[in-house]
Amino acid sequence: MANSFQDFHFQPFVNQAITDLGFKQPTPVQEKVIPVIQAGRSVVGQSATGSGKTHAFLLPIFDQLQADLHEVQAVITTPSRELAYQIYAAAKQINHFAPHAFIVHNYVGGTDRERQEKQLAKQQPQLVIGTPGRVNDMVEHGGLDIHTAHRFVVDEADMTFDMGFLTTVDQIASRFPDDLQMMVFSATIPVKLRPFLKKYMENPVVEEIPVATVINPNVDNWLLSTKGSDKNQLIYRLLTMGEPYLALVFANTRERATELADYLNSQGLKVALVHGGLAPRQRKRVMREIKKLEYQYIVATDLAARGIDIEGVSLVINDDIPSDLEYFVHRVGRTGRANLKGTAITLYAPAEDELINQLEERGIHFSPKTIKDGRVVDTHDRNRRQKRLKKHDQLDPSMIGFVKKMKKKVKPGYKKRIRKAIEDDRAYKWRKAKQHEERHARRQRQRRHRAERAARMKKQD
Repeated sequence: MANSFQDFHFQPFVNQAITDLGFKQPTPVQEKVIPVIQAGRSVVGQSATGSGKTHAFLLPIFDQLQADLHEVQAVITTPSRELAYQIYAAAKQINHFAPHAFIVHNYVGGTDRERQEKQLAKQQPQLVIGTPGRVNDMVEHGGLDIHTAHRFVVDEADMTFDMGFLTTVDQIASRFPDDLQMMVFSATIPVKLRPFLKKYMENPVVEEIPVATVINPNVDNWLLSTKGSDKNQLIYRLLTMGEPYLALVFANTRERATELADYLNSQGLKVALVHGGLAPRQRKRVMREIKKLEYQYIVATDLAARGIDIEGVSLVINDDIPSDLEYFVHRVGRTGRANLKGTAITLYAPAEDELINQLEERGIHFSPKTIKDGRVVDTHDRNRRQKRLKKHDQLDPSMIGFVKKMKKKVKPGYKKRIRKAIEDDRAYKWRKAKQHEERHARRQRQRRHRAERAARMKKQD
């Protein structure tokens, strides 16, 4: 195992780029995946968001690019424009130190396609980065020639699948030569993604990088009930109670994000709004303004949870629990990065107890909080009542009295009556517990149906 980047024996310019980045030692995913890529093996890297996946594939790819070979040598696809820009920026940083700069092109929707076609007419890029739709379009109609590439990276594969881009990625992958080295990176590997992996990857190395905790230990993960509160006013109070360096508020839909941003702006806060309905040019402008720190508050849909890397987020607020629970970790993962402290606050209504239970079953721990005297303070566990009532077999006081009497020497008939009373009591409690379980299961089904319906609506969003 590699204890330092020197163990990978990169070319000097790659090591210079690593030093410039301030990287001291490889992250677990880099430590495991880089040697596999260097060996030419296909790999599936499954690791949490913020674990260093981007440089796990960029560093060895740049190390193996041939400066004198003027053709496409590697292709990287990622499901959102923001992620493509993020990877492109990381690639430019490494390329800056190359003795002879490589030709790296970024293909995403909303950019000047005519200019890109003119570039391709003159010279093919050596490294291609982009969204599946635009890359495939440039291959079919724009003159991009990718059949010479032997390395293909599918970044954020689960998000690629969720957003419906897998068919397009399949079309891209079918154009590569048979000896393709495919690198697939993802936070999770959905079952429905496996046929695609099997189609293009023969005996890949699968590296699943476990995490010690689901939520970054640098993040204080708080849970706040909205019972009896106006949610807009509550979020405004949370945003203005302290002085966050940069606060990111997540909403489940475009409509809710717009409503909340409008309210916060009406209260005098300067708020940026980011969601999938923005025109490409408008979204690019907003992101540029955010990175210049022109906004202290951002309201966004889940597009930002995995598609945007915003530095310096000190506070994340979940206006609602995401209908797809996988997004919860990605939302909270926007803060507490680069060894800085962060706070994540999740607002929940009493009807959402089951969703909180499901998150806790995934290993996510919450600290229950409430607002008192203008401050966020500790409060009681929301499950305290259920925990007290959990022991269905516990006898009521009258039964305890019967048991105590059984210990004394009494007539046999009396003992039989005591035993019968205890058995009847237990049978009654068992029936009540069964009824409770059935009601609970019924409520779960209803909530699941509502969540699925919300998910379908969100996909339309």
